[in-house]
Amino acid sequence: QRSAKRADQLRADKLISEAEYDTARANLASLEAQYSAAEHQVAASESSMKVQRQSLTDLEVRAPFAGVVVAKAAQPGEIISPMSAGGFTRTGIATIVDMDSLEIEVDVNESFIQRVTSNMKTEAILDAYPEWTIPSHVVSIVPTADRAKATVKVRVGFDKLDPRILPDMGVKVRFMDNKNESSSTSTSAIELPATVIVTDSNHRYIWKVNDNKLERVAVSTGIERNGRMQVLAGAQAGDHVVNNPAPTLQDGMKVKAKN
Repeated sequence: QRSAKRADQLRADKLISEAEYDTARANLASLEAQYSAAEHQVAASESSMKVQRQSLTDLEVRAPFAGVVVAKAAQPGEIISPMSAGGFTRTGIATIVDMDSLEIEVDVNESFIQRVTSNMKTEAILDAYPEWTIPSHVVSIVPTADRAKATVKVRVGFDKLDPRILPDMGVKVRFMDNKNESSSTSTSAIELPATVIVTDSNHRYIWKVNDNKLERVAVSTGIERNGRMQVLAGAQAGDHVVNNPAPTLQDGMKVKAKN
């Protein structure tokens, strides 16, 4: 630009030829074009850098919440995708558990659900620690029923978490009444060995013996614990029932008690 300015002054004083002046102006135009092209190239490089930086960000795996990885589904070298594409494509990388939000989901028989209330005290017993009773409470009753099983799902929360409580552990829940006694001790319910109760097409029944004749009676069951099933309706204390009934039994069949 300074050279072009001097050329303008020299041309005005008639000290240079028109050819020299044109050369100076042409050099200025060429350099300005190169400078403009370099600026556009810088802008394009910056845009490309942003795209690459976003690509790197997309490859970072971030947990949606703080927790513990309990299962890793994908291995290095495998393809991952949010949608299943078949073959070796994985739809998940890992399973994460929030250990501070563990709770129990229990299926309660429909005939028993009216006795369950929100914040009701419960006792949880893990299959791994049968002698350990864990204080807990009802968090909520899911407002829907399972027609096939005739049950309603209830969410139960622990009063205090313990490191021994792990996800997907087997657990039994005992609901407590207003007198802090187990609801399973209600006079309207009895307990029978689980081997007495037969399940057929999601219906449960037992075989009663009256006057040496069999009678098939439908029952409503509650909680199963330690090999015994709570029977809420259909059986009474003192009834004679068949243990481990054979599938060939028929209603009205004559039987004889074996001592």
